[in-house]
Amino acid sequence: MTEKLNEVFLLLGANLGEREFSLMNAYKAVEKTIGEIIDVSALYETEAWGNIHQPSFLNQVIKVTSTLPAELLLEELLRIEQKAGRIRTLKNDARIIDIDILFFNNEVYNLPHLKIPHPEIQNRNFVLEPLNEIAPTFIHPVLLKPISTLLKECKDMLKAEKLNMQKLN
Repeated sequence: MTEKLNEVFLLLGANLGEREFSLMNAYKAVEKTIGEIIDVSALYETEAWGNIHQPSFLNQVIKVTSTLPAELLLEELLRIEQKAGRIRTLKNDARIIDIDILFFNNEVYNLPHLKIPHPEIQNRNFVLEPLNEIAPTFIHPVLLKPISTLLKECKDMLKAEKLNMQKLN
């Protein structure tokens, strides 16, 4: 029996320490423990969202194929963050690495510890800009709109600036 291959979109973010190094290490850890990375956005620099009194973030969206079910995927991502030195403190606080599950196939999870699609996708340019780069026609399974439309409709005033540097891979 073959295992189901899930398509997962993840958002990588970092605003403490060597941000590029943190993203590159997260990328490698995802590839080693989660599955094959099949698409990668450019890097985007954005002001911190929510708590603006902290360094700006580097963000990147990656598309991964994985045999892990959603809850195991979340556990593994939390392990990757912890190994990288992430300490969870206040919501929207500065962090060495952050890995969010944006989408898991077209599935919807509304558990206390796991919400997929990520509930804030449509409100954040730093998610929509890199996501639109690699998946503009992907249909949000709850809002039933393509990513390109969500980006056009987004009211977020924080600019997500695409950086002219090589992708981390």
